[in-house]
Amino acid sequence: MLGACLLFLFSCSNDPVIQLPDPQPEISYLALGDSYTIGEGVEEADRWPMQFRQRLNNDSINCQEPRILARTGWTTADLLAAIDRTTDFDSTYDLVSLLIGVNNQFQRLPMEQYRRELPELLNICLAKSGQHSDRVFMLSIPDYGATPFGQGRDQLTIARELDAYNAFADSLCQSLGITFYNITDQTRAASVDPEFLASDRLHPSGKMYAAWVDIFYAGMRGRL
Repeated sequence: MLGACLLFLFSCSNDPVIQLPDPQPEISYLALGDSYTIGEGVEEADRWPMQFRQRLNNDSINCQEPRILARTGWTTADLLAAIDRTTDFDSTYDLVSLLIGVNNQFQRLPMEQYRRELPELLNICLAKSGQHSDRVFMLSIPDYGATPFGQGRDQLTIARELDAYNAFADSLCQSLGITFYNITDQTRAASVDPEFLASDRLHPSGKMYAAWVDIFYAGMRGRL
């Protein structure tokens, strides 16, 4: 009987040890912007930062719920002021996104203000990413003039001015090593389709936001 027990213990000691993988750390995400980032007119789950997070989670990348600092009507100055007032930021984030500027143009603010304040915002994004420029991205300003809301307005002027805003932002992002994604062309092509519009006939629907995520997802997913 003793021999049988020893044999049992010996055989057990040689059983393979199953090594469980370490749990994947959560990725933190900060999204800065205006009505397009907060998702005016859509459910919370349909906001594009939330859809981006869900896509990551579905792709086995554990992403926390995004920290969204955005409000309808915010200009670059409003966003800077809100950042200055906010005291509960994490020290750094694994991902940081920015979409801002439409209200500068809509409120007829001087282009020079955007040229002065956007570098401040992008430097904040870099600081919040721990100076990892490959973890920061910016989306271009949608063309609201192409929506039903824009009918009767000077659509050519709106498009021309937003193109100037986006060209400056693109150039600045390139100089800082930040990726700039053009979603403006997509908004112009699809914004007359009711399925791509929220009920206010101005802001994007969840379907449109999903199309935005399609544009940048592969690029940002590959950096994680």
